[in-house]
Amino acid sequence: MSICQGKNSWPELVGTLGPDAVKVIEEENSSVTAVIVFFNQPIIGPFLCSRVRVIVNYRFIVVAVPTVG
Repeated sequence: MSICQGKNSWPELVGTLGPDAVKVIEEENSSVTAVIVFFNQPIIGPFLCSRVRVIVNYRFIVVAVPTVG
């Protein structure tokens, strides 16, 4: 069980385009802001229920399950 409200992971978006994934995530959970992060960028910062990182490759394809945090 998650401490965050609403849907908190989107495995079905792996393999889709990052900008499309951002749109789906923000439509399905209005409490979050989805941000695109390149796979080789360091992931830093605190856990936030209001953020979803969408990890993409150089072709903007989602390469990891987007999750709240």
